[in-house]
Amino acid sequence: MNVPEAPLYTTYDAFAWCYTRGWGDEYHKQARAVLDGHVFPRLAPGARVLDLCCGSGNLAAVLVASGFQVTGIDGSARMLEFARGRAPEAEFMVADARTFRFDAVFDAVLSTFDSLNHMLTLEELEAVFRNVHAALRGGGLFVFDLNMPESFETLWRGDMADVQDNAVAVTRGRYDPQERLGRAEVTMFRLEDGWQRSDVTVFERCYSEGEVRGALERAGFQDLWVCDARDAGMRGDTALGRSFFFAVK
Repeated sequence: MNVPEAPLYTTYDAFAWCYTRGWGDEYHKQARAVLDGHVFPRLAPGARVLDLCCGSGNLAAVLVASGFQVTGIDGSARMLEFARGRAPEAEFMVADARTFRFDAVFDAVLSTFDSLNHMLTLEELEAVFRNVHAALRGGGLFVFDLNMPESFETLWRGDMADVQDNAVAVTRGRYDPQERLGRAEVTMFRLEDGWQRSDVTVFERCYSEGEVRGALERAGFQDLWVCDARDAGMRGDTALGRSFFFAVK
């Protein structure tokens, strides 16, 4: 596969309108059970939470409604425009997960919907973990989910289409098991002064649980545990091959 050496997340700007129309709605609906059962009970009322790779603000809106102080960061400025409309009470800023910096101000950092699979090397993933560790207060909680091998081997093979009256999205998914790299080519059309086309290619890296645990430990996290999404309350394809990782600073 032709993989960009250093992905620029500004390329997701062209995808933002399609994502906001409902991409991942089933995930976000089911992920609420994980938040309610495994995350929110560990946070004090009014806790400061960083929504890492926040996209168009689905999680941020839930966090605000749950009474938390929310900061969201994402590499796509266009995604953040939608996020500000969805969660106006939150603070949002453009930043790269691999290079962002905060000084130990958050009680929790959350990164959902396999966002960190978009880190295409283990070194990049570990850099994110180090940034998160620095941003957390002592005892702070880090929670994220990843697509694991079962997901890539099944759900990332094949094509799908979403056809609406004024918008069409066609996704062609591929997975290279030798490179452990998933590739989704998304072609989008929307009716706006005629039919407008845009294209984006999304890459995700498949990591083993051992690799992720090792990177977390090297970043300074010691108290770690992993939960299969099905055991955490999710169902169907949304949960297939997905794991939630929990780490405490």
